[in-house]
Amino acid sequence: MPDELGPGQKRGNIALGVRHGEERRHAERRAFWRAGPGRRRGDRRRATLRTLLLTAATLSLPHAVKTTASSATSGRTLASRRALEPNVDVTIDDVRAVAPERAYDAFIEEAAKRYHMDPHLIRAVMRTESAFNPLVVSAAGAQGLMQLMPDVAKEMGVVDPFDPRQNIMGGARYLRILLDAHRGDLPLTLASYNAGPGAVAKFNSVPPYKETRDYVKRVTGLMRVARNARKTEKMAN
Repeated sequence: MPDELGPGQKRGNIALGVRHGEERRHAERRAFWRAGPGRRRGDRRRATLRTLLLTAATLSLPHAVKTTASSATSGRTLASRRALEPNVDVTIDDVRAVAPERAYDAFIEEAAKRYHMDPHLIRAVMRTESAFNPLVVSAAGAQGLMQLMPDVAKEMGVVDPFDPRQNIMGGARYLRILLDAHRGDLPLTLASYNAGPGAVAKFNSVPPYKETRDYVKRVTGLMRVARNARKTEKMAN
């Protein structure tokens, strides 16, 4: 995998975009997500298996499991060894589902720390782009949780766009590059992520595309709601 850029660093090919701005047909902008017909069968099988394993690990997490360290030796009696063995007691009541938006928290936090950005931004973009579906492919060919176009995924060092961690790290890295390019201007960053840096450069502002303007409003709105909820939670504690 190519070396990842640190915060503030840029590649020469920064003009890459998740969408390709004015060159992208109107029908391709924010088309309904569907399974891409061109995806190779092997990739689909591997991605499906990976997601099933991730789902099993994240959506059904046992809690309240009590264990005690075991230091049994051959010299101890059977009763004493049993007394020192781990005591695990898990029932169906101990299993709780993890909401889809929380399933990738660890990856989101990791990406936010690495690229020095608000984790609420990553989560809001992910919700808007894929609704937390790691296997989604758009009509335009954008892939995975952060809906990365193949050329952008490659530039960001993503080998498997259907791997949740790789996709999140690649999307966060690209957001960091756009944030730096726009000097922290969030609306312009989001517009570039959606319509492409070329479209933003052409209009020198958020492009007059309804889809792009709605996209910026939705992501910033989700971030505002998340921040307010976080503040309320802190005050309650």
